[in-house]
Amino acid sequence: MNELLSFLEAEGVNAALLQGVSAFREVYPAAPEQRGRIPSPEYFYYGKRTWELALAALLAGKNLLLAGPKATGKNVLSENLAALFGRPMWNVSFHINTDAAALVGTDTYDGHAVVFRPGPIWLCAQQGGFGVLDEINMAKNEALAVLHAALDFRRSLDVPGYDKIALRPETRFIATMNYGYAGTRDLNEALTSRFAVLDMPVIAEEDLQKLISRRYPGINARICGQLVKLYGELERKAESAEISDSALDLRGLLDALALMEKGLHSGDALEMCLVNKTFDSYERGLIRDVIAARIPADLTRADVFAG
Repeated sequence: MNELLSFLEAEGVNAALLQGVSAFREVYPAAPEQRGRIPSPEYFYYGKRTWELALAALLAGKNLLLAGPKATGKNVLSENLAALFGRPMWNVSFHINTDAAALVGTDTYDGHAVVFRPGPIWLCAQQGGFGVLDEINMAKNEALAVLHAALDFRRSLDVPGYDKIALRPETRFIATMNYGYAGTRDLNEALTSRFAVLDMPVIAEEDLQKLISRRYPGINARICGQLVKLYGELERKAESAEISDSALDLRGLLDALALMEKGLHSGDALEMCLVNKTFDSYERGLIRDVIAARIPADLTRADVFAG
């Protein structure tokens, strides 16, 4: 937490908000048995304004919906927030077959009797965790109705035949959703109204440069700059529909650097982690051309990490 807090202070995030987080942690310290669920982020989210909006919402006791296109850091920010607030995190990945039992819990046989096996939302409510509802618009609205009482002023979960529990005051829910993915649907108004909605921006070039440099401090500054320009060019081509957004993959760009660090040539690493994310041969050719204009294919580990 100290490293993340120092990072946010260096980024110029509002000091009053950071003091609010520190006060929250003092009032709601994590129990020793919960510490294994508190994230230790590999990456920090870059974006001062987004941080401030998210912190203000959570400190005000609101649930947060992070909405936006792919590669905007929704899951990274969710994990960062749980780590900063020092809360155990439960992650629920939604899909079309997600039902209420998968969220709250269900009956199971323990070898002696039928007992209630609590689901992630129940555990999150009971232990004051941060529940990350990933791709919330993939699930059917009727499955999400079970969350209504947990997300509004009632702040409770009621399982017929078992018990009704009140959410601990430190419990928060952070939902994420992408636009336009196959299988997604619009959230109904009743559910959306229970969140403060944050429209996630695409990472700025300056922030991407800082992200790469922090993760790979030995990277050649010129190569880092070219990778940032490459990502920006892929983004512009995706926005203008010259290519799909398959190759617009920030994880893929960072994965390519990880492969280069292990000894792969730049061309092979970028082919595996960016070019091959699309399965259309014509589009692959376009993406290869964009990459070739920025990054030579024969760069070695010594070339890339000679900073």
